[in-house]
Amino acid sequence: MKQFIPPGRLRLGVLASGRGSNFDAIYAATRRGDLDAEVRVLVSDRRDAAVLTKADERGIPAIHLDPGRFSHREEYERRLVEVLQEYDVNLVVLAGYMRLVGSTILESFPNRVVNIHPALLPAFTGLNAQRQAVEYGVRFSGCTVHIVDHGMDTGPIIMQAVVPVEQEDDEDTLALRILAQEHEIYWRSLQLLAEGRLWLQGRKVYIRPLLPTQGGHKDETSTN
Repeated sequence: MKQFIPPGRLRLGVLASGRGSNFDAIYAATRRGDLDAEVRVLVSDRRDAAVLTKADERGIPAIHLDPGRFSHREEYERRLVEVLQEYDVNLVVLAGYMRLVGSTILESFPNRVVNIHPALLPAFTGLNAQRQAVEYGVRFSGCTVHIVDHGMDTGPIIMQAVVPVEQEDDEDTLALRILAQEHEIYWRSLQLLAEGRLWLQGRKVYIRPLLPTQGGHKDETSTN
């Protein structure tokens, strides 16, 4: 059994492509003291991403790294890794990052790239997960925090939250209710990492109890 990361304050590098609501939730948790972490840098692949402005307003280095400037994905990812290393990041957090993460990043941060997906994995991987759930007719959907591996939403699962699918739901209404759960379980999952409580055996994640000398959040009823 292997520990993901030793206990201690996390140094986060956040990758995002859009409005940054999960970035907001993570940052707010650090400010409240619920998450023992510091956002060291925010990187976006889109110049017009609203999350860049949000990071800048909070005093966090906000960097636009344009994939179009590079001849291939490996070159782009090498530069991205350089940026993350410049800011001494020890955990990469995907927060609405709309690009596949390749070997260059995964090998530079082994088992230290985390993502949240708006479905109960392994169901409904890839894009438009909420639409997939509604069209399939499932009664429950939700969201999943997982470690990123070389597959499409296939990495070891840290935590999940269940969201009922109502009969009148469409893609947008379901997405809003799932998003509310994303904002809660993402920072909680990161806090488990900060506490050094996550261990991996095979593809299964084990959550160890808090030591008597540790603080933290003991109620992890949404974990998988």
